[in-house]
Amino acid sequence: MPKSFVFVTGNANKLREVREILQTGGSGIECTNAAVDGESVHSSLTLLSSLGHTSGPFSVFEYCYWPVLSSWGDMKERGQIPELQGTTQEVAKAKCAAAAKALNAPCVTEDTALCFEALGGLPGPYIKDFLGTVGHDGLNKMLVGFNNTNAHALCTFAYCAGPGEEPILFEGRTDGDIVPARGPSNFGWDPVFQPKEGGGKTYAEMESAEKNKISHRYRALEKLKDYLSQ
Repeated sequence: MPKSFVFVTGNANKLREVREILQTGGSGIECTNAAVDGESVHSSLTLLSSLGHTSGPFSVFEYCYWPVLSSWGDMKERGQIPELQGTTQEVAKAKCAAAAKALNAPCVTEDTALCFEALGGLPGPYIKDFLGTVGHDGLNKMLVGFNNTNAHALCTFAYCAGPGEEPILFEGRTDGDIVPARGPSNFGWDPVFQPKEGGGKTYAEMESAEKNKISHRYRALEKLKDYLSQ
């Protein structure tokens, strides 16, 4: 089993956390990072078409990595807003398969979701869009009128050993509550998520070593580590 993989992400905080978690316990697994250029993306269209995950001129892979390639405004001007189809798991597999195809290497991609119990699981995988639109305060206001602040954070890592290989999923979940923002605001929704086992702290208030023992990302990555260590 390969002891290294390319983590395809443009999020420096995610990359840092993944590397910190991998280093804990001396797993010996090496994580490199790569951006994907437009030519590589377009070379993956045939693969994605065979998986049934294309919509119009854009593939799932292009949608997920468009921030690396262009800007949302440019895409809107071209009239090519993509429509994703399939479950979160299907999208994760298609995205990782395309990454392995584009980079010709073992690849890992990550999808996260923040699910509010009172809203039947929303925002779920759309949390990034919700956060960008309404902010931390708006996420709290979404629960006004509900006597329920329960939520869970979900991380899904997809691993593909190389071009043509079937991606494998590894999921981790951490239960918590949605609270008014506390702590640094430089890492997504961390300031409003207070894990049940976090001693009353939000993710943002925790030191990295503390968060990396209980987070949804840690739990999913531990499963991936176990698999790669076989």
